[in-house]
Amino acid sequence: MPIKHLTMDELEAGLDHIQQSPQDGGVLEMIVRRPSTDERELLHEGELDTAVGLVGDNWQTRGSKATPDGSAHPEAQLTLMNSRTAALVAQSRDRWPLAGDQLYVDFDLSEANLPPGTRLEIGEAVVEVTALPHTGCKKFVARFGMDAVKFVNTPQGKQLHLRGIYTKVIQPGTIRIGDPITKA
Repeated sequence: MPIKHLTMDELEAGLDHIQQSPQDGGVLEMIVRRPSTDERELLHEGELDTAVGLVGDNWQTRGSKATPDGSAHPEAQLTLMNSRTAALVAQSRDRWPLAGDQLYVDFDLSEANLPPGTRLEIGEAVVEVTALPHTGCKKFVARFGMDAVKFVNTPQGKQLHLRGIYTKVIQPGTIRIGDPITKA
């Protein structure tokens, strides 16, 4: 049975739950490696590296339309999405990876809580929040519906970073499902 995309009213009804995410002392709930376009691997444990981001992920080889030479954007090395937002738009945990992010965290990713430059400890690694905005794309619309992309891109959705945030790895290390995520 196909998943019915949620309406804006249904999405907005979940906003209070999302806003109750911990501002510090959150949890890493899912690690997703993308070895190639539209391919996903769920990991129990991953390695974060300053040069390649999540080891085995295609971030570096995929490149970016936002750089003059098409190389990987250094400010978009690793994406984090709030797991409560993912649960709402995806409607089932097995669909979270379709959002295309690598780390799903129960953590307040809002601009107020995590301005650019904020460092986060996750397992043995440290990542830094970048200023690059993370917004929904065509694939996000196809997988979760037009209302979902509108929801994450409302002024409030952007302030809360409902679509997620970009980070870069500052200190390499191993991360595992269940690791705490804290402000450094």
